[in-house]
Amino acid sequence: MNECGPPCLHSSVNGTKEMIRNRMKGTREKLDPEQRLALSNTICSEILRIIPLKAITMVYAAKGNEVETGDLIKTLIKRGSKVVVPIIEKETCSLRLSYLIDPCDLVISTFSVPEPIGKEITANPEDLNFVIIPVLAFDREGNRLGYGAGYYDRFLGSCKETVKIGAAYSFQGVNLLPSDNFDIKIDMVVTEEGCTIF
Repeated sequence: MNECGPPCLHSSVNGTKEMIRNRMKGTREKLDPEQRLALSNTICSEILRIIPLKAITMVYAAKGNEVETGDLIKTLIKRGSKVVVPIIEKETCSLRLSYLIDPCDLVISTFSVPEPIGKEITANPEDLNFVIIPVLAFDREGNRLGYGAGYYDRFLGSCKETVKIGAAYSFQGVNLLPSDNFDIKIDMVVTEEGCTIF
């Protein structure tokens, strides 16, 4: 049980969520590095077509078998777009934000997530135009399943006007995810098959 998780962790909804998480993690782990990179490149190329040049975009720095965002971050910075990355605060189970000037400033940090520790430039959630979010599973209604700690749901609750984009492999899509009233939906999901707007 994750101590940062939302209430009712023993409900049937959360039990079902955990089963889906485990299944998706297992499927994702079967991707070989070449497959992951090829799929990620296709996904991130589509995301680049969506984001306007002058937009301020928060992009997660990928870990493990998540859709790789390293080249997306580099390309956004190279073309002059402002990039923000999240930093995990375990003590408060929340995210704080930092502008990223140089991708080389990212170092492996909390939960093995790359973060600009020691090179932080404070960013405000209300300034964000787009947020690129990691996804374990998504459904046809825009529900997103994460790792279960609620970091992104808490953060996204303060991003009312921000376009929320999930980055996922197509096999992570399901018909309908169990959801709670504190779960925040995404506005669109981008997979290697294209973009779906909810």
